Amino acid sequence: MSRTFLYCRVSTSTQFTENQVQEVKSAGFDVLASRVIEETVSGSTAAKERPGFQKLLERMESGDVLIVTKLDRLGRNAMDVRQTVEHLAANGIRVHCLALGGVDLTSPAGKMTMQVLGAVAEFERDLLIERTQQGLIRAKAEGKKLGRPEAIGTTAAVQRLKAKDMTQAQAATELGVGIATIKRHWNKA
Repeated sequence: MSRTFLYCRVSTSTQFTENQVQEVKSAGFDVLASRVIEETVSGSTAAKERPGFQKLLERMESGDVLIVTKLDRLGRNAMDVRQTVEHLAANGIRVHCLALGGVDLTSPAGKMTMQVLGAVAEFERDLLIERTQQGLIRAKAEGKKLGRPEAIGTTAAVQRLKAKDMTQAQAATELGVGIATIKRHWNKA
C-alpha cells in the first residue's frame, strides 16, 4: 500500500511552510502529519544535501508518493531537480507537483514536462549570461571602470601604518576596514 509524503521547503526563517501544507490539503490530499517534512534551507542547496530531505529519503519506500507544491521546492537548479526526481523514480517513488496540475513527474508525461522546463530554464540562464556580457562590453567601451570602486586614500593609509610596524589586524582596526581591504593594499607601492 502506497504512502503519501509531503516535502515543504522555505528559504529563510522569516518564511513559513503553512501555505504549502494548506495548498496540498485544498488539492484533496490527506497527508499524515508524521509524513510531512518541513525545512528551512536555500533551494540552491542540492536536495540530497538537505537534512530534512535526507530524512525523507530514509523513510520512503518503493510505491510511495512524494508531493511538492512547486518544482522549486525541490531545488532552483534544473539539473538538481531532474537528478532528484530520477533518483526517486529509480527507487519506485512517484513525485507529484501541484503547480504542474498534479502531474506525476516520473511518468512519461512528467518526464517530458521536466525536459521542457529544464530546456526553458537553461535557455533563460544563457540569455541572462549573454545580456550581462553585452552590458559589460558596452560599459567598458564607454570607459566605465568595472569592479569594486577603489577606496580613496586607502593604499597610502595602509602603507603609513605598515611603516609604523603595525600588523595587518592592527591596521584594519585603526582604519575601521576589513582585513581583506588591508591585505589588498598591504604590498602596493
